[in-house]
Amino acid sequence: MAYLQMRNITKVFGSVVANDHVDLALDRGEILSLLGENGSGKTTLMNMISGIYFPDEGHICVGGREVTIRSPKDAYALGIGMIHQHFK
Repeated sequence: MAYLQMRNITKVFGSVVANDHVDLALDRGEILSLLGENGSGKTTLMNMISGIYFPDEGHICVGGREVTIRSPKDAYALGIGMIHQHFK
């Protein structure tokens, strides 16, 4: 079983569907690179794992249990962090 799982993740901003039923699974210690064109939903997906956005649909599981990540603090408590492309 994967350590981090995102199942059926959907995020919509108005009429724009940023993520449409995305599934992602990572094993503990695995390094993953997401590639895609600008506007393809990569950052939105990572923002949901790191607690900046909340998915409109779907489930996130960490260590085999479903979790709710409502803030970066919640993500950090689960051992999840994000290094942003652009520092603000």
